[in-house]
This record gives sequence, structure tokens and C-alpha cells, in this order.
Amino acid sequence: MMKYNWLIVNATRVVMVAAVVLLMQGCGFLKSKFGGNGGKNGEVGVTNGEITATKRKGYSQTTPYGMVLIPSGSFIMGQADEDVAATQINMNRQVTISSFYMDDAEISNHEYRQYVNALLADSVSTLGEEEIMSKYYPDTTVWKNDFTYHNGDPMLEYYFSHPAFDTYPVVGVSWKGAQHFSQWRTNLYNDYRSKEGQFNSPRFRLPSEAEWEWAARGGKNGAKYPWGNPYVANGKGCYLANFKPQRGNFDADGYPYTAPATAYSPNDYGLYNMAGNAAEWCRDAYADNSNAIVWDMNPDNQNADEPRKVVRGGSWKDIAYYLETGTRYYEYEDQKRSYIGFRCVMDNLDGRTATARGGKVGGSSKSKSSKKSAKKV
Repeated sequence: MMKYNWLIVNATRVVMVAAVVLLMQGCGFLKSKFGGNGGKNGEVGVTNGEITATKRKGYSQTTPYGMVLIPSGSFIMGQADEDVAATQINMNRQVTISSFYMDDAEISNHEYRQYVNALLADSVSTLGEEEIMSKYYPDTTVWKNDFTYHNGDPMLEYYFSHPAFDTYPVVGVSWKGAQHFSQWRTNLYNDYRSKEGQFNSPRFRLPSEAEWEWAARGGKNGAKYPWGNPYVANGKGCYLANFKPQRGNFDADGYPYTAPATAYSPNDYGLYNMAGNAAEWCRDAYADNSNAIVWDMNPDNQNADEPRKVVRGGSWKDIAYYLETGTRYYEYEDQKRSYIGFRCVMDNLDGRTATARGGKVGGSSKSKSSKKSAKKV
């Protein structure tokens, strides 16, 4: 009996010692005592009882396909010319913007098609086909519904479905749809990175209107348009954007409706059609008094209770006033229009870039696979 009790006591002690050893290993105590490895990818976090952790290896932020790096900087945000509509809703103020990546062109029909095809292939069981088609699929009827007594049938039938329009900006997408696309694009990108053993990337998202305006100006502080001042045509008389010239000669700029997403010349940051073609959704909720409610460092008015969302840039159907970098207006978040598209941005986590001030750039400022230009002279 005594021998049996002795065995039980000693067995208990062995189990307790083993548990303590496992606990110490789990907390890193034994590794720190003997200088063990403190993290993944071979980096040492604790050595000889001291914290020696530096930067984890294996991460660098690369420029996503079709994006360009926008530098950080400060500028005078707001109206750069006379407010002809007398709205007084974008009064001038100085703001500072952190560096970020931005699509060099508006999201095209064929790019957006990858998203809706993926939803129809993978998400019908969770979202339902009706929700996918009503909320996220482009509404092609906008080509008739947006304009009274207008023959929009050819655009309704062909604009999103036909390969002739693959490189044209997608329209008929709501703000909510653009948000959902950004989420899907993030998941797609990070799923691949995870499978390759890479760290996750920052998410794709819509730009704040301050980021949008800073990018649209292309480093030209106080400029009326993305290409500068003060005209909408060059010295040869060629229009510099796709809009409504003169008194309604839509064809004068070369395209009666939208143009390819990389038509016309880019601004000095390498961005196409920051004025005209398709107007663009921004992340901000709309407010007449936005200057009074947002900070001057990366201003961003995110208000889920406000259904009006900011739209910038003007479109193929708008007069030149709406092409100005400082003109702002809105549309309701669930509305789909034949003249509103979007592009995405991504935060640059590698730090401040100084391109606009002539300094050294932190990270790659040019996409390795940027979209080809279809410039129009």
C-alpha cells in the first residue's frame, strides 16, 4: 500500500513538473533563458535574457497592379475658381494628407465583371442571386432611366456586356456596391498573399474626398483642373477631358458618352480622368459644413447615418464647372447612375513620401504593371 502511494505521489510530481515546463515554453521563458528564437521567419526577439526584436523579416509593401503611389503633402483644399453655383460648400482650408496608393484609372467594366462573376459562382448560397443582381450587379437600365425621352437602348444592351466596352469605366454601381467590391478585392488579394506565406496587405477602399482632391490636383496646388489652369482645351483646341462642351456638343471631345478609362492624358501623379468621363464615389458622408466637422489632418467624414455620399470629378454629361478639382456634390448611397463610377485606394504603411517636395520616395512610386494609356491628343 505504501509503495502504491509513493508511486502516485511521484507520478503527480512528474506531471506537475512537465506542466510547468510546457507553460514556461509557451510563455517564452525557456527560450529567453537560453537565447531562443522569438518569432517567425527566423527573426530573433529575445536573446540572452534581453529584448532584441527589430523589424520582422519578409514584409515590404508593393504597388498593387494598376495603382500609383500618391505622395503625402499639404494643400489648400476647396474651390480654386469662382463658385458659379454660389453653393459655398467647399470653402478653402489647408489640410494634410498621408501617402496612399490609388488606381490610375476608374474601375473598368471587365475589372468589375471579375467581381460579379465571382459572387455568382461562390456566394449565391450565402447572399442569394436576387441580392447579388439587385445590389451589386451594375444596373444597365440607368442608360434609359436617368434621362427622359432618351434612346438609351444600345447602351443598356451592350455597355456592360459587350467586349467593345471592356476598358470603359463601370457605371450603374451604387456607393454600397463600390464598398462591397473593395472588400472583395481585399479578400482576393490577401487570400493569395496568405497562401504564399506573405503578410496581409492594407485593405482596398474608396478614397476620402480630401484624398481624392489632393490626388486630382496632381501636385498643382490651387489648380482649377487636374491639368492646371485655366482652360478645358489645349493650344490645338483639343478638349482635355470627356464632358459636355459648349452648349451640349457631347461629341466635340471625341466621345458622346463615356470614354475608355485611360483616355486623355494623365495628371502629374499619373492618374487618368480625374475630371470628366465618370464621376467618382468618395468614402465621405456629405455635409454642407464639412469644414466645421472634420479635422485638417486626413479629414474623413464617415457617418453611417447619413445616406448622402460625396461624388467628385464630374462626368461625360456635366458642364465644365463639375470638372473643377474643388467642386463637390452628392448622391444617395443606394442610387445607381449612368455617370458615376469609382476607383480604389490603399494606405501606404511604409511611411511618408516626399515626391511632391523633391525628396526621396518611400516605396515604389510606379506600378510594375500599370495600365496602358489610350491617350487622345
